[in-house]
Amino acid sequence: MKACKKVISNLTKCYSIAPLNYNGNDYFLVAAEKVDRCILFDQEGREVDTVWSEPGGVMSMVQVPGTNGQFLATHKFYSPNDSKEARIVIVTPVSKGNWEVRTLAELPHVHRFDIVERNGIRYLIACALKSGHEYKDDWSMPGKVYAAVLPDDLSGFDQDHQLELKVIKDNMLKNHGYYRVNDQGTDTCIISADCGVFQFIPPEAAEGEWTIHTLLDTAASDAVLIDMDEDGEKELAVLSPFHGEKISIYKREDGVFRQVYGYEKPAEFTHAIYGGNLLNHPALVVGHRKGERNLIAFTYNKDTKSYQSEVLDQDCGPANVYHFIKDGEDILISANRETDEVAMYQVVE
Repeated sequence: MKACKKVISNLTKCYSIAPLNYNGNDYFLVAAEKVDRCILFDQEGREVDTVWSEPGGVMSMVQVPGTNGQFLATHKFYSPNDSKEARIVIVTPVSKGNWEVRTLAELPHVHRFDIVERNGIRYLIACALKSGHEYKDDWSMPGKVYAAVLPDDLSGFDQDHQLELKVIKDNMLKNHGYYRVNDQGTDTCIISADCGVFQFIPPEAAEGEWTIHTLLDTAASDAVLIDMDEDGEKELAVLSPFHGEKISIYKREDGVFRQVYGYEKPAEFTHAIYGGNLLNHPALVVGHRKGERNLIAFTYNKDTKSYQSEVLDQDCGPANVYHFIKDGEDILISANRETDEVAMYQVVE
């Protein structure tokens, strides 16, 4: 497996990536962690528009389903130590260079969020990394997971009319990891924190309760469920601990996840994670932000019955990675935060 790299933009502390369908075309967004732009790219990697120039602090972006280019984003989460003013905003395209931004909900320290659907009802789920702090690196106030039914029409929300969110799980120290996984036809949310890895399942009806399963009780930074060995049951791939150096794969045995693979060397500050198909086979892609700062692909070799790794890029420092297929070619977009580059990789055998 090889990755042919092209740097498509330089963006200071580039961080968040998300697909966006707008005016019948597929695009993707890349936004900065610090005060810098959010850029709309076409799938060739060309800049199409600047969505905003500030305030930045963007950890997550998600298109509102069924809309023409409307999406939600976090603003003003600049770091764990500078995120008290973080919020989720609604972004609506008006014309080229003109995107309306309105507040959906102020939520201090909101880091990850998503829109998931069950039985035709959309839910917003939002994860706060912490609940407050008094000094630098203060982790004394654990994070929480919030949720709300998300109306189809968001036009009524603004700074003075915000969406009310309800806490569905608290005491989530270093509540960092989020990945949406379709499990048996249902949107589910894999959430990772110092207290473990959890699978959140939306209610069957709007007034119902979320179901929360504990998958692991060890500290984790990010995780995804993916059937890498194609035996019909998903493995759990885990980056641990918080911003840690371990990449591990677990298989369920007798209802309990047990580790079956560990990357053989430290990958300092693991962060970017993608679990899905790559070259028509299940793969895990991980990027880490310190040390060798590599982008690494993991696959399962059925002949040797073992997991294997290949380095796709070195000294790039990915914060997040996104995959799509364009004209039959596998493309990875990586927000290489540590080198301020937005990179497009064509992955080939």
